Amino acid sequence: MNADFVLLDGRIATMDAAGSEVEALAAFGGRIVALGRSDAMRDHIGPGTRVLNAEGRRVIPGIVDSHAHPDAYAVRLRAWTLLSPDRVRSRAEVLATIHRICAALPPGRWGAFYRLNERACGGYPTLDELDAASAGHPVFILRTDGHLGLANRAAFAACGVAPDAPDPPFGAFDRDPATGAFTGLVRETAAHVFLNAVHGADSEADIAEGMEMVQDECLRHGITSVANSLTPSKAIRAYQQMRRDGRWRMRMGIIASGRDEPLIPHLIGAGIRSGFGDEWLRLIGVEWCPDCSTSGRTAAYWEPYRGTPVPGEPTPNTGMLLYDKDDLTARATDAHKAGLQVMIEGVGDRGIDFALDVMEAALAAHPVADHRMRVEHCCYVTPPILARLKRGGFVDSSATGFMDELGEAYVANRGQEAMRHMWPHRSLIAAGIPAPGHSDFAVCRVNPFTAIGAMVTRRSQTGADLDAAEAVTPRQALAAYTTLGAWAQREEHEKGSLELGKLADLAVLDTDIFGCDPAAIRQAQVTATVVGGELRHGG
Repeated sequence: MNADFVLLDGRIATMDAAGSEVEALAAFGGRIVALGRSDAMRDHIGPGTRVLNAEGRRVIPGIVDSHAHPDAYAVRLRAWTLLSPDRVRSRAEVLATIHRICAALPPGRWGAFYRLNERACGGYPTLDELDAASAGHPVFILRTDGHLGLANRAAFAACGVAPDAPDPPFGAFDRDPATGAFTGLVRETAAHVFLNAVHGADSEADIAEGMEMVQDECLRHGITSVANSLTPSKAIRAYQQMRRDGRWRMRMGIIASGRDEPLIPHLIGAGIRSGFGDEWLRLIGVEWCPDCSTSGRTAAYWEPYRGTPVPGEPTPNTGMLLYDKDDLTARATDAHKAGLQVMIEGVGDRGIDFALDVMEAALAAHPVADHRMRVEHCCYVTPPILARLKRGGFVDSSATGFMDELGEAYVANRGQEAMRHMWPHRSLIAAGIPAPGHSDFAVCRVNPFTAIGAMVTRRSQTGADLDAAEAVTPRQALAAYTTLGAWAQREEHEKGSLELGKLADLAVLDTDIFGCDPAAIRQAQVTATVVGGELRHGG
């Protein structure tokens, strides 16, 4: 039989249970039909076969990023301005960028900016500085964590937030302790007042257009599958239209948003269960976000934050939770009974305990052995929490992207000794707790290899010590982004490893991440990405 696609002369890490490596593989109809030596695979080459010679390079299964925000990233790539540390290195550069963008905007248009990391650029701009830089426009800046933001006075006015406005439930408009005036910093649901105003005009076509750029970036980094955390109805409609139009070049999992009322009740009422869809677009589960941000000092911990508080921050500060427990338990239980995989965010130990309380109650109401309920991000896994995860059969859906980009802030805000239990992948593996890794992009960068490298070295991009006692091997780190990523969304029979019958999704690397200096893993580049036997990047 002639294959549609053949890869030759590679060092293919199949990531199967036996840890097999082969030289070559062949695919037909988008799925793998043969693996072995290159000489044997040449027998499957015919006149119409697409052939890729890996030239001795390392080949891995396509990356499965099991928690990210491509819908929001799509819109931001089109219309927002990036303020990440590689773009701005000082507060003066932040303000100059804001002024340059706002000065060119038409009257009344919002200036929207994202991925500000105040620790890397000299602190948060003041409200007066924002007003001076904004050229009269309403301005909103989303902090890199996606949980906090900065708004200028014109933005407060545009959203109808008066100077004496009360804080919204589960949020805060930060105020100067001395004067009671707004500082411009807004937390959690208060940030959503401004996010909703900026995103209100987004259309399904905007999301679809931006998703072309998101797909380009993912494929450039070997990502062949992404699960869209907190997917709203508008993005679901856009994604279905893209499927009808044949515009998907990678695979998308939908994790429906508990923020988008009444999306989840409608799924329950329609009888739609996890797994609905096909290999390109599939409903994975449902998600709520009760916990917050460690780097932004809002995630819920039992012990107070360390370091210097931001003006207007509560003291002592143990973070905040964004749902009433009884309310969220009822929501999660209804979804679980309806056959929807439940995912609840927990970052700090108090937030993780909250998530586990809710999920344990849902399972008590409706026991299911293979439930695969997930604690999203699940960063601070103390020994008692690890025991709860193991006992309940829960998934630690680990925000490994935070290790590289936000690790320095975690050390500053929680203390060096806390790193022993932050993203403790060696302990999780030893306990048999499944812990897929994810980027959470655009909170962090799309590139998975910076996070994979941090899992191995236990160092952040700035060199912060994340405690080498929890370091894992390169193969274990890759499993978090392949086999475990697929398993955590019930797609282990389709993807995550390169085996007979599975999807021909793979990436060719310029670096052997299993054999190189661990510090070099983060520099790995993808020379080719294949999805369903089709070359989608490089070659």
